[in-house]
Amino acid sequence: MTSTPAVSGGCPMGFGAQTPADHHGYEPFAMENPFPAYARMRSEQPVMFDERTGLYVITRYDDVKSVFENWETFSSENAQAPVRKRGPQASQIMTEGGFTTYSGLSARRPPEHTRIRAVAQKAFTPRRFKALEPMIRQNVKDSISAMLANGTNHSDIVADLAYALPTITILTLIGEDVGMVDTYKRWSDSRAAMTWGDLSDEEQIPHAHNLVEYWNRCQAQVAQAHAAGGDNLTADLVQAQKDGADITDHEIASLLYSLLFAGHETTTTLISNCVRVLLEHREAWEAVVADPKQIPKAIDEVLRYSGSIVGWRRKALADTEVGGVQIPQGAELLLLMGSANRDESRFENGEDFDITRPNARDHLSFGFGIHYCLGNMLAKLQAKIALEELAAALPNLELVDGGAITFRKNLSFRVPDFVNVELNADSTSRSEA
Repeated sequence: MTSTPAVSGGCPMGFGAQTPADHHGYEPFAMENPFPAYARMRSEQPVMFDERTGLYVITRYDDVKSVFENWETFSSENAQAPVRKRGPQASQIMTEGGFTTYSGLSARRPPEHTRIRAVAQKAFTPRRFKALEPMIRQNVKDSISAMLANGTNHSDIVADLAYALPTITILTLIGEDVGMVDTYKRWSDSRAAMTWGDLSDEEQIPHAHNLVEYWNRCQAQVAQAHAAGGDNLTADLVQAQKDGADITDHEIASLLYSLLFAGHETTTTLISNCVRVLLEHREAWEAVVADPKQIPKAIDEVLRYSGSIVGWRRKALADTEVGGVQIPQGAELLLLMGSANRDESRFENGEDFDITRPNARDHLSFGFGIHYCLGNMLAKLQAKIALEELAAALPNLELVDGGAITFRKNLSFRVPDFVNVELNADSTSRSEA
C-alpha cells in the first residue's frame, strides 16, 4: 500500500522539501478546501507517510478511532509539541521567561493524565455550565443588537459574535478579567502559530514573548485563587488541592493554560462554521429557523462535516501497524479527523451535509477515548444558544460571497478568517439570484 521509511519520528527531509511522492493533493498547512485530497487519500492511500512533515497521515474512520483508543501504543505526548522546531531565539526567550508548561491534559499519559483529569472533571461540572447560560444568551443578544445597530445590514459573524463570546465565557468560568478578551486572543493566536504553524525562526520571536506572558498570567491566576478564593473553576481546583486532591499549583496553571486556549479558540470556530455551513445549505438553515429543536443535531452535523480541528497527533511507542501499514517505534502520526468524519464506510454519503443524519454524533471532532474533550458540552451549549438567537432574530440571514472565505494556514485547526453575512436579506431577490 505504501512504503515504510526508516524514521524515528523525525522529519527526514525538512519543512518545504520537494518530494517525489504522490501526496494525492494533500497540502499539510492548506485549509481552504482539504476535503477532496482527504477523499483521494482514503481511497488510494489511507495511511500515507508525508515526507514534508515526517508524519504518517491516517485518514479512515476505523483507523483514526483505533489509534485514539489505543493510548498504550499510541502516545499523546507529542500532541502539543511544536510541529516546527523552535528556533534558538524563541527558545531562549521562553527559557529565560520561565516558560515551563507543556500541556494541561491532552499531551499527558496515564497515570498522570488519569490523576489530573479526575480532579479537573469534578470542577468542570454541568452546574457551572448551567450557571453561565443566562450570561451567554445575553451576550449573544447584545451582539445581535450591535450588528443591527451598525446601519449597514451587513456583519462578520467571526468578528461581531464568535470572536468575543466564548472568550468571555471561559474567562468568566476561570475567574479572569473579561476585559482581557483581546489579550487572550493574541496569546492564543501565538500558541496556535507556535505549536501547529510553520513559522520561520524570525517569525517565532514575537509569539515566544506572548507565550511567556500567557504562562505567567496563568500562574498568577492560581496564586490569586490561593489568596482570595472565589466562585470559579480556578478557585475550585485550588480548594480541591487544599482538601487533599493530588494536584500541584503547576498542574492547575497548566490546566488553565490549556483551557484558556481550547475553551474559546475552537468554540469561536464552531460558531463561525455553524453559521457558515448552515447558510451554505439554505434548506438546513430554514429547517432550524422553522424548528429550533433541530439545532443540536445540526451542530453535531457541522462538527462532522466541518469541524474546528481536522488533525491531531500521536506517537508510536512500539513497532506496530495501522491499516495494514507498518509503523516503526518512534514514528509520529497525524490523525485526520476531518477525513475520518466523511468516511463513507461510517457515514453514508459522507461528503453531503445533512442535519437529519442519524449517526452524526459518531464524529471524532472531540477525539475519542481517554482524551475525549473535557469541554465539549460547554462548546455545544454556546453554539446552540448562538444559533437559537440568530434564527429567532435574523431568519433571513444570508451568507455573502462564501466562496471568498479564507482559512488560516495550520496543520490541525481549520479556522475561517471571516464569515460575512447580510442580516435581513430579501428572500425574493435571493430566490431570483
